[in-house]
Amino acid sequence: WGSTAGVDIDPHDGNIWAYDRCGASALGGGCAENLVDPVLKFDRNTGEVLTSFGVGEFDLPHGIHVDSGGNVWIVDMTGHHLVKFSSTGDVLLRLGTRGEPGNDSEHFNQPNDVITAPDGSIFVADGHGGQSMLTPNNPTVTEGATGRIMKFSAEGTFIKEWGQIGTEIGNFRTPHALEMDSEGRLFVADRGNHRIQIFDQDGNYLDSRYSYGRISGIFITGDDMLYAIDSESSGTSHPNWMNGVRIGHVDEDRITGFIPPFDANTRPYQGAAGEGVAVDADGNVFAAEGPNSLRFAGGAFTKYAVAQ
Repeated sequence: WGSTAGVDIDPHDGNIWAYDRCGASALGGGCAENLVDPVLKFDRNTGEVLTSFGVGEFDLPHGIHVDSGGNVWIVDMTGHHLVKFSSTGDVLLRLGTRGEPGNDSEHFNQPNDVITAPDGSIFVADGHGGQSMLTPNNPTVTEGATGRIMKFSAEGTFIKEWGQIGTEIGNFRTPHALEMDSEGRLFVADRGNHRIQIFDQDGNYLDSRYSYGRISGIFITGDDMLYAIDSESSGTSHPNWMNGVRIGHVDEDRITGFIPPFDANTRPYQGAAGEGVAVDADGNVFAAEGPNSLRFAGGAFTKYAVAQ
């Protein structure tokens, strides 16, 4: 492993899909030069690699989504595009243009994540850099930077977008992760604003959650339990909060379970946790521990026992 930040569950066999950043550290990139397969499927019990693909397709993989048909979607943050693969690695669809950032309907600017709705509609969370803006040290928004959700048809035709960099409801400071609950509501991890915002599929704001920390990744199970992994809370950005995985029902802003972080000398109180989280059919929780664990040469997964 180099660094990883994403993990998802195969809907057909329950095994684990993830990506590696080709030996790179958190944001250093590496897949453009280090020609190894960055997309991998693992046996969820043994860790055996079952398949891999995607060589040469990405600069810095950032988001992963496995749809109901078993197709694997990977977002390339610094490459500003995304690719949909079949489960055997055939390229089925591309969105955005690799190496060409932009803020129009045909380009992305540091996309973070992707998810598909039951009808095949595609939602992309675009704009990684927003969380460093609108702060005391950087109170302005960089020209061309984005903080938006983009919606496309199943065939990749642009439909609409909403949001911009900001702190108000409906805006984002890095929409870092996407999930949908059983009702088809779209949950957006608005990491820079320390909240989860909830929308319908037309972009209408519904509600927010504030109890989950500074969220990097989210996963919603079939019974609508929300797992949110907090990799960035610290004494300055979110005082007195620990990193880790917080668990609660989608309909409440209330934490009912917590998986603590692992010890890290660099974070003596908060500990270190990953950016990606997924839960298998047995309730086992998988955390992708790459970027913020300071183990860049050996990013890892941790499998936690069934959450009670």
